[in-house]
Formats: sequence, structure tokens, C-alpha cells
Amino acid sequence: MGRAEAADEPGDSTAPATPDRLRRRASRLLSQLTTRSDRLINDGLSRADARKWHYAVLASLQDHGPGSQATLSGRTGIHRSDMVGVLNELAERHLVERTPDPDDQRRNIITISTRGRDHLIRLDQVLDDLHDELLAPLSPAERDQFVQLLTRLLDHHTRTP
Repeated sequence: MGRAEAADEPGDSTAPATPDRLRRRASRLLSQLTTRSDRLINDGLSRADARKWHYAVLASLQDHGPGSQATLSGRTGIHRSDMVGVLNELAERHLVERTPDPDDQRRNIITISTRGRDHLIRLDQVLDDLHDELLAPLSPAERDQFVQLLTRLLDHHTRTP
């Protein structure tokens, strides 16, 4: 953690107080929360022998069905060149299956395996626990409202004109 981040840690009486004008900036607060959230989620998934991209691909396959590498890239936001590595990792663990596309033999169709479904259920529980930790200061109603507000903001800023 850098010195700038440390200044915002509670209980550090030697660090200068963060100016109110910084604590009122939504962009700064979101950025700092994102940093802490990423660290929490990445560490937690690592302990479950997974990465966030594994979860994204497995969830996409479970919720939307089989797809090509390009389809999965679009669904998950994982760049196509990175998707190959993610799919290789998942295939090595027998969490997904690759089969030739009957319409185009140059590409594969990726499907979640039974083992992948089981792993996804475990990862859902891991993430539920991590989100409980992340959102601990909020009541259940506040958590729902927070997610709704974040979703609305993200939807607004990712709409194509």
C-alpha cells in the first residue's frame, strides 16, 4: 500500500487527515473502494484456487449457455487474446469442454462441465462471503440500494450513443 493510501487508513494517528474536499469526491471514493474490493476479491478467490476471470467465464456459460471464444470475450469483457489463457486454465482443470463448432471447424464451442458447475457453486459462496465482508457496515437494505445505484451509474456510463 502506498503512502497516499495509508493516509486514509483508520487508526493511523501519525498520518495527516484526508482533506474533506477529497473525502467528498465520489470518483476518489469509488477508486479507493475499487482498490480495496479488488484486493479482497482477488485474495479470496486465490485461496479458492480461482481467479475473477474464471468466475466470469463459468458464470457466463452457466447463465447464457455455450459460446465461442469471441462470444465469451464479449459477454465477460475479457480481451480475446487473454481469453485463450483463461480457457486453457479452465480446460486443464476440466471445468469447461471445447468442441469443434459444426458450422465453422476453425473455432471451438465452449461449454461448462459438471465439474465446472460444481466449482461455480463453491465460488458463488466464496464471493457471497467476501461481499458480506466488503459491505459489512451496510444493512441488507442499504446493500441492495448501493448495488442498484452502482448499476444505474454503470449503465448510464456504458450506454452506446
